[in-house]
Amino acid sequence: MQISEWINNTIKPEENKKYLKKGQNFINAEKLHEALTNNIGPSKPEIRTIIDKAKSIKALTIDETAKLLHVTDIDLWDEINAAALDIKHKVYDNRIVFFAPLYCSNLCVNNCAYCGFRSENKDEKRRILTTDEVKKETKYVLNNGHKRMIMVYGEHPKSDVDYMIKTIKAVYSVEEKTPKTGRPTSIRRVNINAAPMSVADLKKLKECGIGTYQVFQETYHEATYRKVHPQNTLKGDYDWRLYALHRAQEAGIDDVAIGALFGLYDWRFEVLGLVAHAADLEKHFGVGPHTVSVPRLTPAIGSQLSTQSKYIVNDEDFKKLVAVLRLALPYPGLIITAREQPEIKREVIKLGCTQTDASTKIGIGAYQECVDDETKSYEQFTIGDPRSLDEIIKEVAEMGMISSFCTAGYRCGRTGEKIMGMLKHCVEGKFCKLNAVLTFREYLDDYASPGTKAIGEKLIEEEIGQIKNQEFFMKNNGKIFNDFMRNYELIKGGARDIYI
Repeated sequence: MQISEWINNTIKPEENKKYLKKGQNFINAEKLHEALTNNIGPSKPEIRTIIDKAKSIKALTIDETAKLLHVTDIDLWDEINAAALDIKHKVYDNRIVFFAPLYCSNLCVNNCAYCGFRSENKDEKRRILTTDEVKKETKYVLNNGHKRMIMVYGEHPKSDVDYMIKTIKAVYSVEEKTPKTGRPTSIRRVNINAAPMSVADLKKLKECGIGTYQVFQETYHEATYRKVHPQNTLKGDYDWRLYALHRAQEAGIDDVAIGALFGLYDWRFEVLGLVAHAADLEKHFGVGPHTVSVPRLTPAIGSQLSTQSKYIVNDEDFKKLVAVLRLALPYPGLIITAREQPEIKREVIKLGCTQTDASTKIGIGAYQECVDDETKSYEQFTIGDPRSLDEIIKEVAEMGMISSFCTAGYRCGRTGEKIMGMLKHCVEGKFCKLNAVLTFREYLDDYASPGTKAIGEKLIEEEIGQIKNQEFFMKNNGKIFNDFMRNYELIKGGARDIYI
């Protein structure tokens, strides 16, 4: 099939129609701008009322979010930041989930102005991994200690849904022995970041066992979207992308993930766009996004916009948008990525982030090869934190947060509407705490350096003490606690992949 024919057959606009309201999508730029204009200068009592609402784990309205975005009082920002961490602890406890990205292809028919993979970038060396190469990459990731992976694909007929399924199955097929104990290990959950698809193709993905399906709108400002995504490209269709996750829900993929690329347009507008997106998903399906990601524009080979955009977000504003999103959307996971420098990652993790990647390499085939200048030319953008998983886990432990590799929710059916209900009632986080300890125990025994293990052992002792002192775990003669401790001892004895 010719590329032009493939492009013409990919977009099916009729699949969006049922979600439109009087032919219009849910992003009304005029109303979002009005919200930003009309909510300048909020009073302290207004802001504190909004903070209290968010701390009760209720999503904020567009106007309430806009008021937070306009706070200038330093003391109020201290209260917002403290509330962000408090909300994270209520919903997810004090753990950080780790994952690794695997970039499978940089073949792409699109021409996004900010992206190193864009079709007109002659400096990009094109490559698509074979299934054998995917398996080699997976072995490298496993040897670092990861259990979760997010696979990333360019949009091209050679990396279509059938290729995705083959590579996902390849990842799940790999089994390695851990470096310290020789225990068998494998990737327990594959999530994907891929282009929008038809309902039929999304059903195929569901059947092959993916976890979360992630599509970032990049920018919710339609005029900017059309400017940076040229017409007559697949990504140039704003609505096809905007409703990608609606179609995924329709196809049965009930864990979906949203995000915006901050730096393409006004960051305050993008925050409101994310809030509107979450609300529309919940309106149609009773389920909002499982995670929200906050990547910032970073330099990309062959892209002037990536370094010269007038909307590039500084560190202070970035911290503000993270904290506001944690309050506005208190129940989804919040992902900070290796695009960020270690210093800013440390700060925003304290603002309610729940997930991050580590030991990250984003070149095509970069895990199994030396990262030299040639390999870097395969990269989509520049990363800011190339540190190893062990280094970051040690840092997180020093901050008093436990590292988690838990995938129990997927295996126990705690997804979609079920997990959303548990998150909103602050129940899921209690299971997250237990499973974080179990998977952290695995990591310490199978992978950790001596320094990381020493800090981790102390942290686990503290966590078990907290668990023992919480009424939730001690009900019915301590059944949950006793089950947890039984599993913990089994893992110390060599068992793996046991969860509550």
